[in-house]
Amino acid sequence: MVQPAPSPAMDEVTFKSNTVLSDVHLYTPNQRHLMVRLNGVGQPVFLSQFKLLWSQDSGAESGDHRDAQETSRDGTGPPPGSDLSREDFSLQTSQEGAGAQLDEDGDLDVVRRPRAASDPPRDKVHPVILTQEEDDGMGDEAQAGSLCSVVRIEHTMATTLEDVGKQVWRGALLLADYILSQQDLLRGRTVLELGAGTGLASIIAATVAQTVYCTDVGADLLAMCQRNIDLNGHLTATGGGVVKVRELDWLKEDLCTDPEVPFSWSEEEISDLYNHTTVLLAAEVFYDDDLTDAVFRTLSRLTRKLKKSCTVILSVEKRLNFTLRHLDVTCEAYDHFRASLHTLERLASGEVRLAVEPVEASFPQHLAYERIQQLELWKIVMQRVT
Repeated sequence: MVQPAPSPAMDEVTFKSNTVLSDVHLYTPNQRHLMVRLNGVGQPVFLSQFKLLWSQDSGAESGDHRDAQETSRDGTGPPPGSDLSREDFSLQTSQEGAGAQLDEDGDLDVVRRPRAASDPPRDKVHPVILTQEEDDGMGDEAQAGSLCSVVRIEHTMATTLEDVGKQVWRGALLLADYILSQQDLLRGRTVLELGAGTGLASIIAATVAQTVYCTDVGADLLAMCQRNIDLNGHLTATGGGVVKVRELDWLKEDLCTDPEVPFSWSEEEISDLYNHTTVLLAAEVFYDDDLTDAVFRTLSRLTRKLKKSCTVILSVEKRLNFTLRHLDVTCEAYDHFRASLHTLERLASGEVRLAVEPVEASFPQHLAYERIQQLELWKIVMQRVT
């Protein structure tokens, strides 16, 4: 008699061949995977904490950069200028440019850091299951340090490509760093984030902006995003910002106003969006050509409807892949993104003047992650011609 294969334990998350895992989560030690619940579709939800360094001098006030690295649940590298040694990096940053490294046969040669004994197995993680009482206790841990310097984010791990918005990606952390270094751009403004995912960048934006429309699609994802907004009310309350989680489907022309649909828009909110928005944000939404096309179509629609000139900040990671079709290392998703940027600039109408430029990633790093050279920021200034 053949015995059925045992089902995976609830405290094991198996990485299958069709799942995608963010580097932010991959190199987090096992003991820091804190599973707090199952979401509406039965996926394990984890809680991670990110420590913010609000200024270059904050390390002296609330612990040095090493403390920030250890406190961050998902940190994978120290901020620039810190005194951490190379051995403290979770990943090694290439110092020789973003080009692909090939071996003598012409194959992609991926340089990996040495495996440490504490590293998790690459096919599984073993998260700690928290009881409700332990979950509530996380608040005490946050208050043990400076409450205003901790961002708490619920997220999933090892998702299919359709659910990658439920993970935290380096591009969102880079965008958050830029927001913290360019606070005057957002101060007192109305901000729209496209494809917000877990809402991390929107939470940071709300520390200085007046209103942030945090948008994505999918009731389960938006519910997770709303929970993260609620978890971080201590941050947004400090600056007086309001975050509104709303559905914005790039494949639809109009915003949903049906009051029976969760996260739909009111007429007053739509009016406020079009009349007052001056900053648009998007991070790590350019991994699929069809979605990239949809994002740029949405930007074009918004350009025609927004009443004020605006600045768009886009965060993207240039990912290298070996494809059988080309038998070479390519960056197809990134190349399509760059082509879309160029097309958007050429299609500017007489009513709107566009300027597209890369943003040098030389601003301070306030969150612990590896700022690799493949991470890029692009700025689009859309100026209405009167």
